[in-house]
Amino acid sequence: MERAKKEQLVAELHEKLQRASAAVLTDFKGLTVAEITALRDNLAQQGVEYKVVKNTLMRIAAKGTAAEVVEPLLTGTNAVAISYQDPSALAKVLKKFAKEKDKFQIKGGVLGTKALSAQDVEALADLPSREEMLAKLLGTLNAVPTGLVRVLSGVPRAFVGVLAAIERERQQAS
Repeated sequence: MERAKKEQLVAELHEKLQRASAAVLTDFKGLTVAEITALRDNLAQQGVEYKVVKNTLMRIAAKGTAAEVVEPLLTGTNAVAISYQDPSALAKVLKKFAKEKDKFQIKGGVLGTKALSAQDVEALADLPSREEMLAKLLGTLNAVPTGLVRVLSGVPRAFVGVLAAIERERQQAS
């Protein structure tokens, strides 16, 4: 590969790693082109890029980014999955694919600025998606005012009930 092309590749990868919310390194050795294409398509549906990278180019591109922590994992064949949105969606697709294909291996990655082991990536896959978490948070936030309204409306309701009972007693006494 020409030097200029390598420099362009490194610059693009560096920019993507800077924008990424998460990046995961995988070992794809032994997979067919069709299997890798299927994985790439599944990841693309989640807004994730999957690129085969040379270790040297990845090492250079990761310098100055949070992905610098994955340098010890850069041995053998590597591909990087880069997510810009929901890291758990990335992890879910990779975990599912790893269960289906024995040859596919998750090596580790980075979430924000924190290094992730392969086990951490699998644990991330077990977390609810960002949308599910936001829905739960919204439900919790919505429950507080709803409960407060119920409590506050209980006092006038009880007062009206007492007045109604007094009125019934008055009518029965007459």
